[in-house]
Amino acid sequence: QSGAHGFVVKDAPATELAESVRRVHAGLRVVDPALAADSLVFGDSPLTARETEVLQAAADGATVAEVARRVHLSEGTTRNHLSQAMAKTDAPTRAAAVHIAAQKGWIIQ
Repeated sequence: QSGAHGFVVKDAPATELAESVRRVHAGLRVVDPALAADSLVFGDSPLTARETEVLQAAADGATVAEVARRVHLSEGTTRNHLSQAMAKTDAPTRAAAVHIAAQKGWIIQ
């Protein structure tokens, strides 16, 4: 849906990453097998693109003000997106929402 043609994990070996880039350049799709398996187990993310972006920006424990700066939103709008992400993940805190979303493969932590 995002237009990506390949998904690899961030700790993939350099040779694997290079081969993935070559395959995508050749017009093929590349999906890391572990990510593919996880997507079958956990399903599609209920988070909107903006909620995902905000939650990802909050993954390192940044303050609302810092997250807002990172994603170029007001603090109020950022809080709203974080609250929605918390509700959709059934998490009591945004740290818990980050953890749940990362476990389900919806964000990369």
